[in-house]
Amino acid sequence: MRFGRKQNDGTATAVTKYHTHSIPLDMEDIERDWDKPILEAGIAAKSSVIVRVGMLDLSAGTGSFRVREMMHRIAYPLGVHVRADVNLTDIAAACTDGKERITEVIDLPTTGVNTERIWLLEHFADWFNTNLGKGSMYHATAAVSEEVVEHLDAPGADASVLRAVERDLEREMGHETPLGPGDASNQDATPGVGRARDDVDGAQRDDARDAVRNAAQAHAGEGSQDGARRAARPACPRRRRRMRMPLSDRYAVHFAHMAGASVPGGIGPGLTVKQVHERLDLIEHRAPLYPAWFSGLCAALACASFVFLLGGGVYDMVGAFFGAGIGQWLRRRLLAKHLNQFFVTFVCVCVAALICVGALRLIGLVDPVALQHDTAYIGAILFVIPGFPLITGGLDLAKIDFPSGIQRLAYTLTIILMATLAAWMVASTVQLHPEGFEPLGLDPAVNNCLRFVAAFVGVWGFSVLFNSPQRMCFVAALIGAATDTLRLIAVDYGLSAELGAFLGALLAGLLASAWRSSVRRGWLPPHLDYPRICLTVPSIVIMVPGMYMYQAMFYLGQFDTQLALDWVFRAFMVIVCLPIGLAMARVITDKSWRYDV
Repeated sequence: MRFGRKQNDGTATAVTKYHTHSIPLDMEDIERDWDKPILEAGIAAKSSVIVRVGMLDLSAGTGSFRVREMMHRIAYPLGVHVRADVNLTDIAAACTDGKERITEVIDLPTTGVNTERIWLLEHFADWFNTNLGKGSMYHATAAVSEEVVEHLDAPGADASVLRAVERDLEREMGHETPLGPGDASNQDATPGVGRARDDVDGAQRDDARDAVRNAAQAHAGEGSQDGARRAARPACPRRRRRMRMPLSDRYAVHFAHMAGASVPGGIGPGLTVKQVHERLDLIEHRAPLYPAWFSGLCAALACASFVFLLGGGVYDMVGAFFGAGIGQWLRRRLLAKHLNQFFVTFVCVCVAALICVGALRLIGLVDPVALQHDTAYIGAILFVIPGFPLITGGLDLAKIDFPSGIQRLAYTLTIILMATLAAWMVASTVQLHPEGFEPLGLDPAVNNCLRFVAAFVGVWGFSVLFNSPQRMCFVAALIGAATDTLRLIAVDYGLSAELGAFLGALLAGLLASAWRSSVRRGWLPPHLDYPRICLTVPSIVIMVPGMYMYQAMFYLGQFDTQLALDWVFRAFMVIVCLPIGLAMARVITDKSWRYDV
């Protein structure tokens, strides 16, 4: 957010009694360039944008290598060279434009996961680059990024940005009812989006219109959770729609960003520092896509599916469903009050385990068999598995970024320690003896079909917990269902669990890269272009051996060190193989990972 101007004593209003984690934008060297085109601004104003984008990407839970890449994408069109040291919760960046040099340091109060923010920042980077005369870097169709960023503050954008794009198009076209995905007559009658310059080629203009319109229509059913939105939003009036022309195939011509401004072979006055920070305000202050109750429901479905994949039966799934659902609902409510993450993890795991045990005790009044399911409570607490920092930590290590990788793994270990300790305390209090799940004895073909469905639901549920839009959830779920089912089949035929985890992660990484490549080649609609990390991590998080880790802590609490170490090393081998598989997929498909340059 932007702070006010200086106080009467000459100090900035950002200087307060208490520590703040925001970037102070009321500094004199930024204030004087606030309304200037960003290309003409000083190094302080430029670096404020670069570092803020890095801060938002880091707060979304992505790896340090992606944060550096994103900061470079923003610095490149500004003619700024940036060197950044990125850790789990802080960034130290030195920026220079060849004349001046400035060092910025920012830190975050905590860490989390927000895949929608990662996705929006990719669109922001393309919008920023195309508006400053550079080509789109993340997406083949820059018109989609243009419309997404321009409609961040449109009515209805809280629930779905692309739905807001569609509504705006309808207002411009004069229609009263929104287009349906299958309404071909209305699609053919759509006159266009925006006002292109008269000298633009008609075919190019139609292509750009169709790309944005199709993206909006495909998202028409997405994001129905309007009740999850906070009423308060940052005051940021929308800029009026600019005259612009679609990009050509080689991006030879770029958008003109001020009405009537046109410079042959280049751009007009361009974006101002204020306009850029207004767009970032909207990204930073977006509320979660889903309310707490829906997040709890998805956690319940995901953990129940997780239990089935581990071999659990109906009673185990029912207990995990109620425990995980209430536990995640409580977790969302407590984290919204900015309570300490480790304290929240401990409390919510205790609640989830007790709810699971209580539900099975109630069922046991009718069917005493339910009382024998002592392992179900482990499935009820799997929603706290820190899959994102675990995988990104491993990927950071693969990029030889040891400080960030070690910090992420240490954070992951602390969360796991708090969760397993809480689960062991509950098990000891109520006298549980988890010995694993009983074989279900299903037909192999039926079992594999049910595994596919359970893996799909599990990955979809975890994607919702990561705040992914629904389309992104379904793409990740398809990848996860295919890879996890194949992994389990291979393990059934004698493959070790560790090698199965490696092959599953490798296949997930290859499928995610193939998906994004297909979108860029035009084989899939442009609105389905999502960051790879937003697809791969949810798709393999159900491969994380949560049960192994909880079993290790249980036996450690019983002072059975031999069995505890056995489960620890089983979990360690699987955990190591997951990021290695993803890293191998990136090396195969991405030149920037293939070479150390």
